Amino acid sequence: METAVVEDKTGRKCYLDTPSGLASAEEVTFVLSLHGGGSVGRWQREYFPAYDFVDRYRLAVATPSAATKEPMRHWAADADDEYLVRLVESILDQLGRSRVRAFWLAGHSQGGMTSQRLLAGTDYFADRVDGWLSLSGGRLGPAERAPGFGPPRTEEERQAFEEAMARRGAFQRPPTPAADFSFIFTSGEHEVASLPDTSPWAERYGAGPRVRRADVVDDQPGKIHDSRYDANPTLSWGRKPAPGTAQVYVYPGGRDGRVVADVMRLDKGHTEGLEPRVTEELITLMVSAPGGKVRALTSESAQAG
Repeated sequence: METAVVEDKTGRKCYLDTPSGLASAEEVTFVLSLHGGGSVGRWQREYFPAYDFVDRYRLAVATPSAATKEPMRHWAADADDEYLVRLVESILDQLGRSRVRAFWLAGHSQGGMTSQRLLAGTDYFADRVDGWLSLSGGRLGPAERAPGFGPPRTEEERQAFEEAMARRGAFQRPPTPAADFSFIFTSGEHEVASLPDTSPWAERYGAGPRVRRADVVDDQPGKIHDSRYDANPTLSWGRKPAPGTAQVYVYPGGRDGRVVADVMRLDKGHTEGLEPRVTEELITLMVSAPGGKVRALTSESAQAG
């Protein structure tokens, strides 16, 4: 069920998809899904169409839009961090904190970098988030970008854009978070030079060597892409949606059941929307991970009161 959440202080609207027929004591997994630079919540909702699975997996998915629009729309600490805290608080109140089984951040591109920044630099998210799904938004134990990665631009356009964004600090890689959480990374094959076969995040939790699961084969395309470059597409930035195959790697046996995984979408770039079966595979990994941070804080607050 799609509704619009209006944050009281700013009046900013956010998509919220929740399961139908939600019982009063039923648990949900809450996902805050952040779009990339130059995008908006509506595009992100179609790029990572978790709303198709809210009933099956009992998800609540919030998809807001960033406020800052220059030199393109992007998440900025001064304009968005307090808003995101207020938004999450209002949704937790709406859902009922004691029924939130787990809280995940999902972020595409600069939304993924923002997720890492929130986890590394804000106690609010570090204390509450159980997992981060990086949708081409950076890897903990990085995967090197493919040569020439980025949208089709002249050298002059690229330099001017990078200088403008550097002044905002929008694409500066945040430090590695100290908080504990599960981590899933997914990327298009053409975005990265290669995918490492080890993971420092998996090592942090004592997980074993990576194990390749069965490939995920989609016979249906994703729902969306960056149509601005249809006349001059590049492999790294992405083309029109198409069916595809994804390789799935997990690092088993992590302490406390933490899930650490890499999912590589073959013959894909940065902006092709996720296909239905790989979307479901990512969600399956998410809901298999432990949760409980929001519930624990709720219990602590009740005891303190």
